[in-house]
Amino acid sequence: MRSVHVNGVDIVTEGFGDPAAPTVLLIGGAEASMDWWDEEFARRLAATGHHVIRFDTRDTGGSTTFPVGEPPYTQDDLLADVLGILDAHALPAAHIVGMSMGGGLAQRLAVLHPGRVLTLTLMCTSPGGPDGSGQTALPAMSEALERAFAEPATAPDWSDRQAVVDYFLAAERLFAGTIPLDEERLRRTAGRAFDRSPVPAAAGNHWLIGGGGSVRDRLGEISAPTLVLHGTADPLFPFGHAEALAREIPGAVLVPLPGMGHQMPPPPTWDTVVSALAEHTARRPVRGA
Repeated sequence: MRSVHVNGVDIVTEGFGDPAAPTVLLIGGAEASMDWWDEEFARRLAATGHHVIRFDTRDTGGSTTFPVGEPPYTQDDLLADVLGILDAHALPAAHIVGMSMGGGLAQRLAVLHPGRVLTLTLMCTSPGGPDGSGQTALPAMSEALERAFAEPATAPDWSDRQAVVDYFLAAERLFAGTIPLDEERLRRTAGRAFDRSPVPAAAGNHWLIGGGGSVRDRLGEISAPTLVLHGTADPLFPFGHAEALAREIPGAVLVPLPGMGHQMPPPPTWDTVVSALAEHTARRPVRGA
């Protein structure tokens, strides 16, 4: 692991594979430390001839933590953190993979800083607001998830490791699809995240930040080869969100992941996901398109 000082904060990163190989930067979703990008998954991706970097988003893991409920930063700062990570690792550009909130950041990176993106992979994410043609309709979250959000779970005692692990496992169940959850693996992941986070509750700050905004009306400007990976059973962003991304980004390739929900790729999907990423990152960007 390596801590880099970027954009006024310290961000902990971890690399896998040959640093001289093409780099894949994994950007996680809200509340997710790097631990949620499974180490075995990262190593399998690195074995395809890549240098893979995962990192703790600010307010998670070993990165800078801010007061709970009072994040003094915005989505724009999270994007600047990503750019800073590339700079700190002397990477003019990288293959960018973004999941959920990280997918939103990845879209903005590809639109606003196209020269930093070799290829773009969007996973379990959404184009967000209306596009330039006035199309606003995207499928709503599942009724079950909507009911759950209307009565949010009681926060755990954040000093109690077991209670926090149980809390995150309950969330994983809520966002899962039809692929059976490997609950023991998820408990280990949540436990590592807890052990590495001095203030585990601070990760919830991600839900409070503003800034950024959708770039849906500019998705047509993306020139990086784009892959959309999406679970067919995603309850938060139903599959229509993936179809919209694939339709609105020129040349984008959509790969459905049968039965996967709104979650980091579970082990049963790894063969498909790693193979798709290996093939995708071999593509060449078309600049000036």
